[in-house]
Amino acid sequence: MDCDGCVKAVTRAATGAGTAPLSVDLKSGEMRLPEGADIAAIAKAIQRAGFGVAP
Repeated sequence: MDCDGCVKAVTRAATGAGTAPLSVDLKSGEMRLPEGADIAAIAKAIQRAGFGVAP
């Protein structure tokens, strides 16, 4: 992720998959999710938004 627009897009994708992220860190590219979040659905939504997902 290179900019705040990327953070917003990834946040929207995760929220659209049913889980609002606790935080998205632009510098590290990491997202913190609440316990019990559907990781597979969120990863798929983020990929559909055009971003890569690392385990």
